[in-house]
Parts: sequence; structure tokens; C-alpha cells
Amino acid sequence: MNEIIQNLSDIDTNALLFFNGIHSPFWDYFMSAFTGKVIWVPMYATILYVLLKNFHWKVAICYVVAIALTITFADQMCNSLIRPLVGRLRPSNPENPIADLVYIVNGKHGGGFGFPSCHAANSFGLAIFLVCLFRKRWLNIFIVLWALTNSYTRLYLGLHYPGDLIVGAIIGGFGGWMLYFIFHKLAVRLNLASKSSNIKMRQTEMIIYTGLLTTLGIIIYSIIQS
Repeated sequence: MNEIIQNLSDIDTNALLFFNGIHSPFWDYFMSAFTGKVIWVPMYATILYVLLKNFHWKVAICYVVAIALTITFADQMCNSLIRPLVGRLRPSNPENPIADLVYIVNGKHGGGFGFPSCHAANSFGLAIFLVCLFRKRWLNIFIVLWALTNSYTRLYLGLHYPGDLIVGAIIGGFGGWMLYFIFHKLAVRLNLASKSSNIKMRQTEMIIYTGLLTTLGIIIYSIIQS
């Protein structure tokens, strides 16, 4: 078993060093900006707007609470429960033996432990919740690509191993599905939402447009800075 774990760790490290080694000034700025939380506030606000356009305000609040609990579940499972138990250092942590091999952007080494990734968990928690809720093909594609890119930024910045991201994404995705299932059943039981999953959702493309405009802004910023 120890040999299997060591082999998986070696594969994880080699994959990290490979992808982390692909860098340029443009991508340094792009990844640093994309990984931020504040820059995505317009998209989060648009999600709230779309919820209010498609559901009674009580249902919208119900789903907002569910999303908040999804993020809380993902964050606490990763940060408070699993990380202290596993104790795996971030690749960029100065105490990690491979730290000198990791490309660091803007001198940001991150915290101590990194397994699993809260960033990946939160991103995929939100993404899977929206996939279950809206069930719109193009929105599904966009939000999953957004979560993948958001997770990849942590690899590029040397803050997580690929394994950290994969496990974080699984935890977050499960949390998103679970909280959607619970709160949707609750809303139906309280006669606040329909049992049907075939309700036509309106203006969900606004989430895509806002996300793409934000990404375009990050691209322009990165071009100017580099």
C-alpha cells in the first residue's frame, strides 16, 4: 500500500512540475487575476439576478442559502477536516523538498497544507449546483469550463498538486449535488417549487455573457501588463 501511495505521489509531483513549468508573463497575470474571488462578483450577482427572474423570491432565497451551504460544506470539509488529517504541504511551501523546483508567481507561496484544494471544491460545488438547477447545455459547458480553469490556476501558480484539485473537485461536486437535492426537495415539499425538472429557464445566458466579459477583461489586463 505504501508503495502504491508513493507511486501516486510521484506521478502527482511530476504532473505538477510539468504543467507548472509552462509559463509566460501573459499567463502569470492571467492566472493570478482569474484565480481571484472579487473579480467574479459581477458573475455571482448575475446568478442571483437569474435566480430571482426564474423563481419566486422565497425559492430564490432558498437556493441562495443552498449555494452558501455548498461553499461552506466544501470549504470546511477540505480546510478544517481533511487538511489537518493528511497534512500534505503545498508544493510552493518553503518546507516542501520540491519548493525550489516550483515556479512561483509574484512570490505568493500560499498557506501550509493544500490537500485537498478549497478553490477547486468551491468552484465545482457552485458549478454542479448550477448544472443541477438550470439544466441548460451552454450554461453547463461554460460553468464547468470556468470551474476547470479556476482550478487549473492553482496548479499554474504552484499552490496545489493535481491530486489536490481532483479530490477537491469531487468533494465540492458532491456537496453541490447533495445540497441541490436537499433544498429542491424541501422547496417542493413546501409547495414553493415545481416537481418538474423541465421548467424553461429564462435569461440564463446572462451568466455566460457576464463570465465571458470578465474573462475578456482579464485577457486585456494581462496583455497590457505583460
